[in-house]
Amino acid sequence: MARRLRFNGTNSGDGGCPALHKDLDTGEWIVQGKPLTDPEDLGQLQHFHDGETAVVVPPELLVDFGPKEVTRVPKIIDLEKFAQLFKTFEHSAWRLETRRGYASDCETESYREFIETGTVTWDLDNEWCRNMQAQTTAGKRVGRVRIVDDPPTTGQLYLLDNAKRNSATGEDMRNLWRADAERLQLPAEDFWIFDSRVIALLHFDAADTLLNVELITDPVEVMRYAQVRDAALHHSSPYEQFAALVAATEE
Repeated sequence: MARRLRFNGTNSGDGGCPALHKDLDTGEWIVQGKPLTDPEDLGQLQHFHDGETAVVVPPELLVDFGPKEVTRVPKIIDLEKFAQLFKTFEHSAWRLETRRGYASDCETESYREFIETGTVTWDLDNEWCRNMQAQTTAGKRVGRVRIVDDPPTTGQLYLLDNAKRNSATGEDMRNLWRADAERLQLPAEDFWIFDSRVIALLHFDAADTLLNVELITDPVEVMRYAQVRDAALHHSSPYEQFAALVAATEE
């Protein structure tokens, strides 16, 4: 079975080597770089055996992107502190949504309305919408990219309709096909990134119920999620355009 590798970072300005990847299952690190080939250089290496390869990387690669501690203890915050982040961020809040549905959506009256009619009359007069309108009116940027299967699940179609409400509050709503997300090697993780310095990683169970929220402030980890955000934004489509495409394929 192939390893599940996560790109951790590179010092190369053009996206090439050297680079570091982490095996998500074993915790091992994969170092990518130019091979050391000079026989005299190889002769100086200790405990070097046939079949092994030595690579040369600058020290900044390991300092910037290597593990800072052997065991990282997750910092879990409660939902009250999580909600507060949406009121205190300074300039930007952005989310990647990767699941095929959310248990919290299925419990709402709007979801039942969508199942019955295929659309929803969205209420903008609630705490979430009022806060988002206040934040975006103040010039702050808020947005999301939602990953969608082909064909979309019921939960994803509901959220595609829900994007009307998000957009009305000033959010930049975009979508990306799952096949494209997988081609880009985007992680199957749901997270918010605030001000490009704080990550709120959302953990769900198999039934799509939110279990807890993990706060991440390690600059290396934040940079990795920021790179995911930039790739998702670059390859995604505005929700209106995406919704029109989905509707055309269903006809």
